[in-house]
Amino acid sequence: MSGVQMFSSASDMSTLIICFLSLYFFHPNLMSIIKASDINLHSYESDRIVVNLPGQTSNPSISQFSGYITVNEDHGRALFYWFFEAQSQPSKKPLLLWLNGGPGCSSIGYGAAVELGPLIVDKNGAGLLHNTYSWYQEANLLFVESPVGVGFSYTNTSSDLTKLDDNFVAEDAYKFLVNWLQRFPQFNSHDFFIAGESYAGHYIPQLAELVIDRNQDKTKYPFINLKGFIVGNPETDDYYDNKGLLEYAWSHSVISDQVYDKAKQTCTFKESVWSDECNDAISQVYQEYKEIDIYNIYAPACNIKSTSSLDVDSEVNFFLKQRKMRIFGGYDPCYSTYAEEYFNRVDVQAVLHADTKVGKTNEKWKVCNDYILGRYNMTVFSILPVYTKLIKGGLKIWVYSGDTDGRLPVIGTRYWIEALGLPLKSGWHSWYHNDQVGGRIVEYEGLTMVTVRGAGHLVPLNKPTEALSLIHSFLTGEHLPTSR
Repeated sequence: MSGVQMFSSASDMSTLIICFLSLYFFHPNLMSIIKASDINLHSYESDRIVVNLPGQTSNPSISQFSGYITVNEDHGRALFYWFFEAQSQPSKKPLLLWLNGGPGCSSIGYGAAVELGPLIVDKNGAGLLHNTYSWYQEANLLFVESPVGVGFSYTNTSSDLTKLDDNFVAEDAYKFLVNWLQRFPQFNSHDFFIAGESYAGHYIPQLAELVIDRNQDKTKYPFINLKGFIVGNPETDDYYDNKGLLEYAWSHSVISDQVYDKAKQTCTFKESVWSDECNDAISQVYQEYKEIDIYNIYAPACNIKSTSSLDVDSEVNFFLKQRKMRIFGGYDPCYSTYAEEYFNRVDVQAVLHADTKVGKTNEKWKVCNDYILGRYNMTVFSILPVYTKLIKGGLKIWVYSGDTDGRLPVIGTRYWIEALGLPLKSGWHSWYHNDQVGGRIVEYEGLTMVTVRGAGHLVPLNKPTEALSLIHSFLTGEHLPTSR
């Protein structure tokens, strides 16, 4: 008989129906999950990147996938992802989700393509180089462009872009994760961690909280094996972050005593809306940063005009997008321009299964979308209550900070960590890398803080070998070296 025999008898069909009904009653949202993830039901193999990306000069054995995960079928809303299986033993390595911040900046353009992915953009957007220090040596790496409207992610419902806030983003990220794990079910049992930087200091704890809460109700939600998260130079608490920004600028000779004194007199940083006098004072602080890179104060600035620069906006504290990149063979601070040149190539988008014409505010891929930035609803001013909750829940939590970042400086991070009031487990001490001080580390009950000496806002970019040691220690539990 030709074809495949699906059922040998009517009883087999009855058994299947009974099993399905049992699943439905014990998992009431089964049908909604199926509806929301119709696009996800096809094999993950259809998302596999089967040829080298254009300009890929090296050919290591990299198993990679990219495509879309629908998070709201009715609105036509989907998030774009790029996934790399671990360099070795992917079946035994944890799954690590990386998120960048902004809000409005791409995890593809930052995390994947210039920081910690196995393939990074070459100068002038000509191609990709193999990243010797990629974190895919330690984990299966999943990058997602979030929120909707960032990078290749899209919605067919324009009103979605007016509703963006932390809760909206957390819900979409959760739905993305659930549906991605349906497409890649082989990773369901893996230890799962979340990592990221900057405004992901909001995204990551909020997503972790959502996962932990919904894991408590297995009749309604699938279980996600979340073990912990690690955040770098994270935006966390408006009061402490802004207090730290001001003090860092003064203590590192960026601003004068007069500018510092004026800001101290007019700004308390305790209100969500600042006075005109405070805005004027902080604008003077930002003005001094225009000549240097606020995200890495001792690094050379990029003299190429970026197509996605973000202007000063003192009310929401987003400003001055001048980023940095280390290119193998020499430091080059203009990487965001190179990334945009590369990801706007039609041949690159074709290999990545990316669609730039569906439901987009514009068709040009940008490292940071100022349209999203200008419309994001800033409604959450402190993540400290979330930390308190998650620490009690037993997650493994690390915070790291590049100590030359002026935007979210180590001073502010130390302030808010101290405000948590955690018992001290191991006092402030040095950790070492290649016989040099890599930074400092302090351990509290429930949270570890690590500084990275000489790194700016993007630690894996500025200090790639130290960052690789850092993530290895976090994931494996092996202590960072405390002696030369």
